[in-house]
Amino acid sequence: MAQGASLGEALSHLLRDHGARPQDHLRSYRAKEWHAQLVQLTGTHRGYDALERAGLTVTPRTLLSWLSDPDYPVRRSYRAQIRSAYADAATIPPTPVPPGFQVHQFRITGTVQIARDIRDRGTQGEAPLRIDGRNGTWTRIEQAWLTGQLTDEVFEEYFIDDILVEDIGDGTDGWQFPGDWYQVI
Repeated sequence: MAQGASLGEALSHLLRDHGARPQDHLRSYRAKEWHAQLVQLTGTHRGYDALERAGLTVTPRTLLSWLSDPDYPVRRSYRAQIRSAYADAATIPPTPVPPGFQVHQFRITGTVQIARDIRDRGTQGEAPLRIDGRNGTWTRIEQAWLTGQLTDEVFEEYFIDDILVEDIGDGTDGWQFPGDWYQVI
């Protein structure tokens, strides 16, 4: 069960509750200068892997010279590769949307509007809005999640278009969730 001030926020919380993790930046990666970045990168396997992916190919002797002298005249192209590797190492890639989330039977509590029919679903004797996640297409949601572009607003829009409409139809004038509190189970 997850709650939020919008349907998208509640869905985002539920996704995280299912074990998906968004793209994140490690707080320990805050160095600004190339030398400090290189020192940090060469201190871990993750850093060396990032340097390799960035295409940095120098001899061990050159690398030792760079590490021992922060004023060493390193070419701009090498500094760019170090910056790129540092940004890469500082980013933890997101986990995919779990398959269990995509087959979830969603029960939505909150204000739901279709055309002029506005109801508080899941309260005051009204049944929650039930959506079968198996009937939808998760491609856009998963792509936005993996690229770090799945904001609460985008999640709500894609969920309505690709999951809800695919399960129960578009209705008269489309679905809206104008409330200020939602619960999704």
